[in-house]
Amino acid sequence: MAVYFFYGEEDYNIEVEINKLKKSLDKNFLEMSFKVYNNPEYKDLISILRTQPMMFGKMLIVIKCLDYFSNSFEDKEIKEISSALENNNENLDIVFVAELPRDEGKKLDSRKKLFKLLTKYNAQEFKTIPVYKPELASWIRKNAQSKKLKVSQDACETLISQIGNNLRLLDKELEKLQIISHPDNFVTADMIKENCVSNEDIFAFADYLMLGQKDKALQEYRKLLNKRHFLAILATLQTTLRKNIILKARTSQYSNFELAKMANMNEYVVKLTLDKLKKVNLKDLVKLKENITEAEYKIKAGLSINPEAEIESAFFR
Repeated sequence: MAVYFFYGEEDYNIEVEINKLKKSLDKNFLEMSFKVYNNPEYKDLISILRTQPMMFGKMLIVIKCLDYFSNSFEDKEIKEISSALENNNENLDIVFVAELPRDEGKKLDSRKKLFKLLTKYNAQEFKTIPVYKPELASWIRKNAQSKKLKVSQDACETLISQIGNNLRLLDKELEKLQIISHPDNFVTADMIKENCVSNEDIFAFADYLMLGQKDKALQEYRKLLNKRHFLAILATLQTTLRKNIILKARTSQYSNFELAKMANMNEYVVKLTLDKLKKVNLKDLVKLKENITEAEYKIKAGLSINPEAEIESAFFR
């Protein structure tokens, strides 16, 4: 039996760690031995923690628990959770996951009793890697090496320039480059410029979508799917929407300089964005973000039968 606590903004790395744990499960019984729960109510949580694996051997349970940190458990509830964790079945592994929104600078409240309890176990924080830090280039080279790729320094810098620090998308692009660079397996900057997606592509899609030009938005989205995984498109769009909502909601109260600080954007980019948003209704932006958040939750929780259709519906309904 092992208990883990994974938290932070970098959902890709959290997913990687969970997949490592899944490898210990019997593939023949994966549907029964791997379960994901989203912020279950207290009574259900206790029942889940006391799950008894059956004849198929080891079991892995993932509990999405971010909402727990917006509320508080009573002392007696914390004691019961602690007892359930300490006395659960030896064949049951439990992972508590608190995925924070990217680029919002949010932190879990370390004063919460639940946080203190979970950090007694195998706790690990997964932070995003800033674009300007050398760790991002190191991550790219290491990931490339695992795919038997050689990436030049120029190529590494080009990849970061075009894509940024979205590890999920970077991994997807490296998989594509694995095919393109065969048999030499050497990746150049020109190869990336010619074959890999640029953030400009998704910004064009986002502009059409927010301006209500749905036909053009759908065309751009389907082009993007040839280069990007749909979850990577969602992640970038969520960040763009969050920043645009901040700008639209506060433009009458603050200067462009102040808005730039709030949204972590260049002041000139703020000015250009506000010009684009003049004809966009704030309520429409908020509704679009809500639709996308709901679709993303359903997909990650395994509740969507057709993820791509789920996303298109969120974009265009």
